[in-house]
Amino acid sequence: MAKGNRGVANRGPHSAREGALQILYAVEVEGAYANLVLDRVLREAPINRLDRSLLTELVYGTLRWRNRLDWVLGRVVRTRLEDLTPWIRNILRLGAYQLLFLDRIPASAVCDEGVKLAYRYGHRGVAGLVNGVLRNLARQGREIELPDPGDDPAKHLAVAYSHPEWMVDRWLRRYGFEETRRLCEADNRPAPQWVRVNTLKLSPLELAEKLKPMGIEAYPGRLVEESLCLVGEINYTELELHQAGYFYVQDQSSMLVAHTVDPSEGQRVVDACAGPGGKTSHIAQLMKNTGEILAFDIHQHKLGLVEANCRRMGVSSVSTRVMDARQLPGELAGWADHVLVDAPCSGLGVLARRPDLRWRRDPEAMKQLPALQKELVRAASGCLKPGGTLVYSTCTLEPEENEEVVEWAVENCGLLLDDLEPHLGKGEWSEEDRRKMRGGFIYLFPHIHGTDGFFISRLRRPDGM
Repeated sequence: MAKGNRGVANRGPHSAREGALQILYAVEVEGAYANLVLDRVLREAPINRLDRSLLTELVYGTLRWRNRLDWVLGRVVRTRLEDLTPWIRNILRLGAYQLLFLDRIPASAVCDEGVKLAYRYGHRGVAGLVNGVLRNLARQGREIELPDPGDDPAKHLAVAYSHPEWMVDRWLRRYGFEETRRLCEADNRPAPQWVRVNTLKLSPLELAEKLKPMGIEAYPGRLVEESLCLVGEINYTELELHQAGYFYVQDQSSMLVAHTVDPSEGQRVVDACAGPGGKTSHIAQLMKNTGEILAFDIHQHKLGLVEANCRRMGVSSVSTRVMDARQLPGELAGWADHVLVDAPCSGLGVLARRPDLRWRRDPEAMKQLPALQKELVRAASGCLKPGGTLVYSTCTLEPEENEEVVEWAVENCGLLLDDLEPHLGKGEWSEEDRRKMRGGFIYLFPHIHGTDGFFISRLRRPDGM
């Protein structure tokens, strides 16, 4: 941090650009989660509606395109970006994003605001550097060449579509160039706003009609009948329909998990990794708030969210317990008709929704996840009755965390793969999707299904075991 500016990030922002800068600093230096910090700033800062929209665009856009921005800046800045303070580095990224991706903002305004921020968060010398770099970018930034795809496909995609090169390299080996390009491209589009209608209270059509007077359009989903895609600028926390429990903000891919469980009224369900409660409350909704659902999580604050969401949605069939699900089954051996293991994972399927996640993930640390996931499946499967089903899901696309865990469970936990098609078949699926469902699992891809990236599988304990 530049001398004389210690603690400046704790001051309230004077503009959308300054607010974006403070959030980018918190993400890079303090390890903060962009969505949480952004929500707090939007809640607390006296920013008008237009500036709120710009602030959100600047934060998520700069995070999405960080690798490409750094490549372009690296061809203009005389010193190395990593040698600059985080404040100045992110001032340059913010300016570069506006100049390269937001045509509606005049270049002169971008440069002037960048200089003002550099004075406030640096000094006269770096303000001159910022001024020179941004004016140079305004003249020639879009002409700077990217890595040649013929020479280095991974480097090209990593820069052109702003993903870590190690991640792109993994996908290239698995999917090939064009599919990887389409996946990276989809990760850089803002995620659609899907909600699950709480059919305990109203129908999707009734909710859509209630949203119309608020200027919010709602369109039905192709994969889940109680899903709606909302179009408009929406502050969910202030929306009375949300507070009244009429819907839950949830992607279609996540909604499919409860349908894969496919519980009947009056049954017993264990949700082994329940926080924050989206899938838990959905299972309760499908059971029409009957039966028993035990929701486990290792974190008390996550179970607090489960309880709050269930109250809001009028669900009373869920009980929560703070516990590491690896300690299951205990007294729950043979208790459950269904078990859900929505496992902790690398999250590489939700990069459109959480653009900062791509810069957080470490390929070496990811190698530890399958062992945890297998432990959870082994422990939770002990809760199943004979003939009971276990649904395993993640929001990642990596086979080590997905089908390899399922294959291990079949070999080591006495489980059999179960056909998904009877449970998900109402949606608009390709024949290839249906073929995979019959094999016991399915992947959902942002560039193919228009959802978050997701993996869902269904396993069954044989009768008599």
